[in-house]
Parts: sequence; structure tokens; C-alpha cells
Amino acid sequence: MSSQPTIVIVPGWRDSGPGHWQSLWAEALPGAVRVVQDDWITPVRTAWVASIARTILAQPGPVVVVAHSLGCIATTHLPTEAAQRIQGALLVAPADPERRGVLSDFAPVPYQPLPYRSIVVASTNDPFCPVRTAGAYARSWGSEVVRLQNAGHINIESGFGEWPLGLALLQSLTASLSWSGTSESQLETA
Repeated sequence: MSSQPTIVIVPGWRDSGPGHWQSLWAEALPGAVRVVQDDWITPVRTAWVASIARTILAQPGPVVVVAHSLGCIATTHLPTEAAQRIQGALLVAPADPERRGVLSDFAPVPYQPLPYRSIVVASTNDPFCPVRTAGAYARSWGSEVVRLQNAGHINIESGFGEWPLGLALLQSLTASLSWSGTSESQLETA
């Protein structure tokens, strides 16, 4: 059994491209694993959830999930055996699949406490999920909430590259974490 949890990165709809904080973290965090979906454009809940569960269950020990957008919602749909392996989750800019459209297969969103510590990061002007909705998710999931002012969808388009604040939040879920080329003491002051 690994003493350090494995970081499992769960991108959202259309994946997280080059320069997105999830892509940068996947490259820089030792041992991080990125979930790959068969269809990033037309997401199907059963397929996405199965992919995430397989990735989590393939790890040697506990995991910390780092999800963005639709990846957050897919994570909340995980079966018990996968959810039990999660030590913590950083759920960034959750999507609102109940607005219909291509993401509607992920509705309804589960409104019950998650069996692990979680932090929801929401933006006051996210075009894909009103901050009130993200707050309602967080309350029902038992998550801590970090509200960012005018941060858009917390992605590359809204100016988020390495995102040191996000990394500090992730570190709070993992106890200790090292970023290639950055000491832990530098992370603590980020």
C-alpha cells in the first residue's frame, strides 16, 4: 500500500487542453494519473463514471481526486467501491447538467454527503454553473467552499495556468505534496 495518495485528475467536458492547470499538474505532480474518456465531446454518464472508477480502482492505495467542470459531477456519481478509495477531492467549477443540453445525461446531480473530505471551488461569474448552484452542491455534499470573484470557468480561457491557489488547496487534501522543482515550504506560502 502506498503511503502517499495518488492524485487522479478528472477533466471535464472536452478535456483540459495544453496550458490548463489540470494538464500542467498532470505533468508536474509525481505519480499523478489522468482519467481518459473515450468520448470527450458527447459525454455519456455510465461510460464516464466507469472510466473514472476503473482509474481509481487501478491505483495501489488511496487517491485524491482533482476534478474540473463535468468531471466534478461525474465524480459524485461514482459507485461505492470507487468512492471508498477517495481520501479527498478538489472539485473545481462544477458544471450544471440540469440546464439541459449535451451534459443532461449527468442529471440529476446527487444531493447527498460525499464519503470523503471535499473542497468545491466556484466562481461568481462561471458561465456554466451559477455560484448559487455550486454552493447548493457544496452544502449537500458536505464540502468546504472557496468562492473566487470573477474567475470565469477557472480554466485557460479565464487565465488559469499553473494556479498556485489550487495547488495549495490540493496540498491541504494530501497533507504533503511535492511539485517538481518546488519545495513544500514554497507551496505553503503560495
